[in-house]
Amino acid sequence: MQTRAGTPRPITRYGNPVLHRRCADVTVFDDDLQQLIADMFASMAAADGVGLAANQIGVDARVFVVDCPDDTGNHVVAHVVNPVLDPPQDRGLEVDSEGCLSVPGVRADVGRPATASVVGVDMHGNAVRIDGTGLLARCLQHETDHLDGLLYVDRLPAKKRKKMLTESADAPSVGVTE
Repeated sequence: MQTRAGTPRPITRYGNPVLHRRCADVTVFDDDLQQLIADMFASMAAADGVGLAANQIGVDARVFVVDCPDDTGNHVVAHVVNPVLDPPQDRGLEVDSEGCLSVPGVRADVGRPATASVVGVDMHGNAVRIDGTGLLARCLQHETDHLDGLLYVDRLPAKKRKKMLTESADAPSVGVTE
């Protein structure tokens, strides 16, 4: 849970190298990490998002935040440091519309498992696990993908991805601007 007031930071857009490589594991659990997480919550709120990975604000660290409901109406507000996606038992895909703060102005249908679990630690190094269904499951997978250098548009056929990135290039940025 957020512990201090954060400052919104600009959202990094598709094409920035920090979005296209695996982020570094977090090894230091200090005030700087706590402030990063607070800034991530503030940045996500300013951009009207439901999830945000650290590299989306230009930080090379395996951290994400969520403020997202599951399909039962349970609303989860949390952060995970060094998350690892635990594959679901049922590998069937659910296709739904997906968007991204780093690719503003466009959405596409993407197939993902209907349930997801992520394990990692919190800002103090304590073990955490988040189990999600519905939008929360999609968000957990989407944010973990970010930390692995993969954006949802990278999962699309090349022609569709190129068209969407062209459209997104003309869309205004979301959240705060520099």
